[in-house]
Amino acid sequence: MTYKDLLPQICHIAKDAGAAIMEIYKDCEGVEIIRKADDSPLTAADKASNEVICKGLEALPILYPIISEENKIVPFNVRKDYDFYWLIDPLDGTKEFIKRNGEFTVNIALVNKDKVVMGVVYTPVTNDLYWASDGDGAFLEKNGEVKQIHAPEFTMKDKGINVVCSRSHLNDETKAFIDQLDEPNLVSKGSSLKFLELATGAAHLYPRVAPTMEWDTAAAQIVLEEAGGKVLQYNTDDAVVYNKENLLNPYFVAYANLVDNL
Repeated sequence: MTYKDLLPQICHIAKDAGAAIMEIYKDCEGVEIIRKADDSPLTAADKASNEVICKGLEALPILYPIISEENKIVPFNVRKDYDFYWLIDPLDGTKEFIKRNGEFTVNIALVNKDKVVMGVVYTPVTNDLYWASDGDGAFLEKNGEVKQIHAPEFTMKDKGINVVCSRSHLNDETKAFIDQLDEPNLVSKGSSLKFLELATGAAHLYPRVAPTMEWDTAAAQIVLEEAGGKVLQYNTDDAVVYNKENLLNPYFVAYANLVDNL
């Protein structure tokens, strides 16, 4: 048995976590919101999803360490020696959850040293499930049907490129990046769904010149990469890697299938 054999069970765990979230989402008025040290909102839904995921991962036939946004962070002098480990964001898009716009996700990734090798992203409100493993392509289960997904080909000179951005993080540097493009169309989307817009063909670029953490991006990144896209550090050709001493991501740009960058 290899890690790839665990994929069906990971999909099941993600759906179970989504069900736990939806129990709270159905009636989220009055949900207790706690402020963490970084002042991001934490709801009962984050906790419920985290508990389902951690219990599920700990019951698998192959056991790997777990790094979760909602768990106590493992010191770098311990995790630097990890070969494989789970990297999870039990509810990405907590602000979207609170706004009740449905644009939040469950994210479970498996990382080998500094590279993501498997990822599952689930959107509880729409019941869409995305997954990918290293070298096997990216897939979407929607309305009971499974299809392989492919990022659209484009060049940076194309007119009317669809650029996905965050409602909360359209800062001056992001605007400057967008201004270089030829009549781009802006697509607003919350959480890790921004990567999936590229993976499914709805958009071409996602510049992120604002903070994210490793668990925010890992699962969706491999879905995009296996669909033919890539994620590079901002203003470089360096890949975005994982299990750094500081779990804060560098600024980055996510691309659909970029065929010409001249």
